[in-house]
Amino acid sequence: MKIVKTGLLGALAAVLVFGTIASAAEISGKVQAVDPAGKSVTLDNGTTLMIPATAKVDKKALAPGAMVKASYDEKDGMKMVKSLQVTSAAK
Repeated sequence: MKIVKTGLLGALAAVLVFGTIASAAEISGKVQAVDPAGKSVTLDNGTTLMIPATAKVDKKALAPGAMVKASYDEKDGMKMVKSLQVTSAAK
């Protein structure tokens, strides 16, 4: 039982040190703007998604008017894309 308590206390300490545990979320929407450097995309609802180099994104297909579906983690108040899929091309 002591091992379990120690493990729980360790996990709690890690959360306190490293902040809240990020949880993945999903969003869909129409692209309003794309950063020229390809590091972010803004949806028509005002949501800005940051695109790290490690994210799975077809940047060539990103354009204003395209419909997208993304999964992201929230980190330091920013939505960091894990994957972003263009579901329909820009019109």
